[in-house]
Formats: sequence, C-alpha cells, structure tokens
Amino acid sequence: MEHHHHTSKITNLNRAFVIGISINTLYVVVELIAGIFYNSLSLISDAGHNLSDVAALSLALLAFRLAKAEATDKFTYGYRKSTILVSLINSVVLFVAIGGIIWETFSRLNHPVVIQGKAVAIVAGIGIVVNTVSALLFFRNKDKDLNVKGAYLHMMADAAVSMGVVVSGVLIMLYQLYWLDVAMSLLIVIVIFYSTWNLFKDSLSLTLDGVPKGINIKEVIDEIKEVEGVLDVHHLHVWAISTSQNALTAHIIVRPNVGIEQLDMLKKNIKHELEHVNIQHATLEFETHDENCTDIHTN
Repeated sequence: MEHHHHTSKITNLNRAFVIGISINTLYVVVELIAGIFYNSLSLISDAGHNLSDVAALSLALLAFRLAKAEATDKFTYGYRKSTILVSLINSVVLFVAIGGIIWETFSRLNHPVVIQGKAVAIVAGIGIVVNTVSALLFFRNKDKDLNVKGAYLHMMADAAVSMGVVVSGVLIMLYQLYWLDVAMSLLIVIVIFYSTWNLFKDSLSLTLDGVPKGINIKEVIDEIKEVEGVLDVHHLHVWAISTSQNALTAHIIVRPNVGIEQLDMLKKNIKHELEHVNIQHATLEFETHDENCTDIHTN
C-alpha cells in the first residue's frame, strides 16, 4: 500500500500574517469611520468582526513565534501548545463579538435611521477585495494547522459577509429598504457563529488533550500492528502538542522471536508508520507477551 506522509511544514507564514494584519487593520479603520459617518450598522458590525479577526491574526502570529522557542526544564515541549490556547481564545473573542452585534442590532430596531446605500455598497466592495486577498495568503497552509485554518475561514467568511453588505447597500439605494441594514447585521452574526463553532470545538478538545481531529485510534492501532514483530499494543494515548503536531505514547507487545538487538529497528519502523497517520512524536515501551504490565489499562 502506498503511503503519503502528512507534513506539518508551514511556508511563508510570518509574511502571510503580517500582510493580513496590516491590510485588515487599515480596512477596519476605514469601515468603522464609514459606518459611523453613514449610520450603517452593517458596516459598524462588520468592522467589529474584522477587528476581532485582526486580534485573532495577531495572537496567532504571536503563538507561532512562541512555538519556535526552545524547550526548557519547566516547559519540556517548549511553548508549542500556546497555538492551541490561542485558537481557543480566538473563538471566544468571536463569540463575544456576536453578543455585541446582537445587542446593537436590537437597539437599532427601536431607532431606525436613513442609510446611504451607495456608500455602504462601495465600502463593503473594498472589503470583498481585502478579505479575499487575506484568505488567499493562508490557502496553501490551511490544512496544516488549526490556527491557519481559522484565519482562512475568518477571511472567507468576511468576504461572504462583505458581499452580502454590498447587495443590501444596492437594494437600500434602489428601494430605500433601510431594514436590510439591520437584517444584514443579523446575517453577520449567523456567519460568524457558523465559522467559529467548529474551531471552538476543535480547539477546546485539543486543550483538554482530546484525540486530534482526523486521527482514528483504531487506525493508529492497526498501523502499529501491521509492523512486523508487533503482537499487540495497549496503553495508547494520542494528544496534540500544537495545532500542527501530535504525540503518542504506547506499550508495544513484541513477538517472541524478536530479540533485543532488533528493538531499535522495530521502533524506527513503528514511528515511520505513525507518520502516515499524522503522529510526529512517539514514545514507545516494549513488552513481552508474558510480562505482567502493572499499569492501569486505558486502551
């Protein structure tokens, strides 16, 4: 069977984050000023959404810098798990933004205002360009890391929201349907929630050392058992040490014909197979079938 190795190598990440942060910060300022000047709640809400994305990108960049820090006696894995913590914080920030948008939306329902649809459409049109360009910066690496995926999803969601704001702006301009501005704000809430919920669940699971998404424990065990010389496996644990790297510990029961001199090669073969299921760090303990393992079995 042909295997393809999963790789966690990230390319041009710092540049992508710096460019994304810069152009989105500039756009947030423009959109917020335009929203206040033209009394558009949809622009103000979208500016808040984009501001939360700027914070998310900034925190993610910080996390990647910390992830490269050397391990210490106190933090033996370094600070790689900070990428998971940041991913969780990002999702919580977006949920807070949802609450703020909902509050302002219902306030606006009681105090409707006249909206200049043409101006709203033009500003939101700029947002489509900014968010699409930002999303493309992360497209290459979006499947390699949870934070990069989160950044990509945020930017694509923002582009979709900007498109909706453009449409509402045109309709307001043509038909004076001012209620569409409020309706678009509610749509923004739905889009933010949808794009954030899975990110929140995944990052919370990884924070609690849950099995990383995409890794099936049964498949991992089967991969190990396929290695020549392995009789069985137990005490298997898999967790994430960052949003792009996973670790495993396991007790391996070797076949009776495997000698001590063969264990080193057996270990290399098992680690090679584990790379096929996206596990980059493995700590293995070898046992014989007759050995009485006193550890509590969890797998």
